[in-house]
Amino acid sequence: MLQEESDLSLIIAQIVQKLKGSNLYAQLERQAWACLQRPEIKLESLKEDIKEFFKISGWEKKLQNAVYSELSVFPLPSHPAAPPEHLKEPLVYMRKAQGSWEKRILKSLNSMCTELSIPLARKRPVGEQKELLNKWNEMGTDEPDLSLFRPVYAPKDFLEVLINLRNPNYENGDSLSFRTHLGLIQVPLKVKDIPELKEFFVELGLTTGQLGIDDSTQVPPELFENEHVRIGQKVLAEQDGAAAQQYIRQGSPTALRADLWALILNISSQPEDILYYEQLKTNVIQHDLLVDSLIYKDVKLTASNDDYYFVFEDYLYQVLLCFSRDTSVLGHFAYNSASPPKSYIRGKLGLEEYAVFYPPNGVIPFHGFSMYVAPLCFLYHEPSKLYQIFREMYVRFFFRLHSISSHPSGIVSLCLLFETLLQTYLPQLFYHLREIGAQPLRISFKWMVRAFSGYLATDQLLLLWDRILGYNSLEILAVLAAAVFAFRAVNLMEVTSLAAAEAVLADLSTLKVMPLLQIFLFATVT
Repeated sequence: MLQEESDLSLIIAQIVQKLKGSNLYAQLERQAWACLQRPEIKLESLKEDIKEFFKISGWEKKLQNAVYSELSVFPLPSHPAAPPEHLKEPLVYMRKAQGSWEKRILKSLNSMCTELSIPLARKRPVGEQKELLNKWNEMGTDEPDLSLFRPVYAPKDFLEVLINLRNPNYENGDSLSFRTHLGLIQVPLKVKDIPELKEFFVELGLTTGQLGIDDSTQVPPELFENEHVRIGQKVLAEQDGAAAQQYIRQGSPTALRADLWALILNISSQPEDILYYEQLKTNVIQHDLLVDSLIYKDVKLTASNDDYYFVFEDYLYQVLLCFSRDTSVLGHFAYNSASPPKSYIRGKLGLEEYAVFYPPNGVIPFHGFSMYVAPLCFLYHEPSKLYQIFREMYVRFFFRLHSISSHPSGIVSLCLLFETLLQTYLPQLFYHLREIGAQPLRISFKWMVRAFSGYLATDQLLLLWDRILGYNSLEILAVLAAAVFAFRAVNLMEVTSLAAAEAVLADLSTLKVMPLLQIFLFATVT
């Protein structure tokens, strides 16, 4: 009990410290000073009266949303004496693996720099700055020669690293268990089984109304939908982030989704947010970075060739170029197992006082990175709002999909969860695919790394991301990947090669997410 209380007081102290540097704190302070002029504020009951004023004026709700938002990304409580690297990642072998992976990425970036004789960063000449500013809203029309640039890494390179991950303290000896041999991921992490997943995703049950399922079991779909929309409007009117997160577990009505996601992520477009975005844009116009070419190349290779997303090409350049300059993103490295790469000012190599983070946000884009932004373009048409939503989605969720960690929503745990679910509930299929050299994870890994963006139809993808936000967890990605294999199991049992298995699973654009998840979790005999 005492331990719980000390944990709680520690969390409160850390959140208070974090919020003290925020814009909300300054606004609350201004409001508190202003309300002292009001006649109903009495000196003898000053504290209570100010609290009451905050409640009536809606500021209390804004503070609650800010606290709830901080709690959503807050690292799990650890011992007060634990060093900062334990907050990033408690397991030493995971930290080492992430460290050596980062070195590989940086080496790849530096060798590209050397080969092409291009600096990591340079100031643009005035003429070039003017030209970029003029075509800011139509960058997609630009066709720079990117043939010499290559993505720093692709998901399949990252998968090879995860396959070779081992815990040096975990020794099976000679008597390797049957299960250990089957999957590609060979690290002992605790993942949920289907009974635990049923409990965790209880709102996805067969008896609960869901948006994303045409035939509701209890009531005609139009009745459920109308009622669900009415409740959603009430949640938005109340501006309650916690209620929005609970509500969205049953899916979000299309018309309310943009506002609900913004409420859950605690994004409200203030004038200073728009100004901050404009400052990032100015930075893009003034300086040219090597990663800009990587972003251009990635958009051209992925979103520009996608039937759903090619129209958003200009938005993607704007958001991703600004993102690469945003130093506020560095804050998430406090709870991310990764560390931001460093570079040195020319001629000062090795001198720590001349070290700078490169790129400024600490995130090197990889092949497919732009697909994290593309679906959001359907919801937000104002660049600064789109930018804020993406940045918050990245620092809450997406960073976990390309860093090595033991977190339950980390990509290693997702891979293990996927393999365990298939192995346990579809053992014949798993064994068959393994025997023909078509390990299921080799096919599903790219889906999970991209959070299924670019693989599902957009309406289905947004229904899936509703649930990611609602449950504040990425575990649903692994469940859906296993559900897709279960759905195509009959065809997959007929294939005799990896290429044939990939062909069976090449097109997911016709799949309906919610029926697949419900059948796999709640209609499968366990």
